[in-house]
Amino acid sequence: MGRSAENLLRASIFLPPRQDAIAPRQHEVPRSSLPDAEEAGADGAALLVTYGSQRKVMAMIQGHGEQRMWRSQDGTVVATDGARVVATAGTATNLAATRFDSADPLDDVTTLLNRPAAVRRVVDLAPATRDPNRMRFGVALECRMRAARIAEGLFVEERCGGGARFVNRYWADAETGAVWRSEQWVGMDDRPMVIEVLSPPAN
Repeated sequence: MGRSAENLLRASIFLPPRQDAIAPRQHEVPRSSLPDAEEAGADGAALLVTYGSQRKVMAMIQGHGEQRMWRSQDGTVVATDGARVVATAGTATNLAATRFDSADPLDDVTTLLNRPAAVRRVVDLAPATRDPNRMRFGVALECRMRAARIAEGLFVEERCGGGARFVNRYWADAETGAVWRSEQWVGMDDRPMVIEVLSPPAN
């Protein structure tokens, strides 16, 4: 699941940075008392994942550094590298692999406050039916990222273009830069995956 190797999906798109100010929506910090929080893994690590009409608590089932795998009770799986979703399984369209050309700026969101960054990645997409005619390999994405301080901490906007056009959003702690909420494109049309940290991993 290494980022420099072949994670689980590839993608590439380019959009010039917007000239207007970032205007994030307001969100409260998620609480561990959210429904089904008791489904967390043995170390208590859990995410609340929402996409379309689906809303699931996912427990961490595997972790190596910042690379982690999460699974819901119905078998849906999400792989993350830091705050970034790099693969999914069990969704209508699965993010099969992700590869970056360089370090992911999301690894240190605080640096984006003074220096917006660009990132290129390639993803592979596969339908849940595994129909080879609907698989998309080597989707190239070029994205621009920037951050701003808001009442809740830090807000990061990632605007992407190329093989797909979308906007990802991340909310992070102002001091540590740890992302506690995000809205990420994972290959599903007009349905971002919303991820909220119910309880972070111990390490």
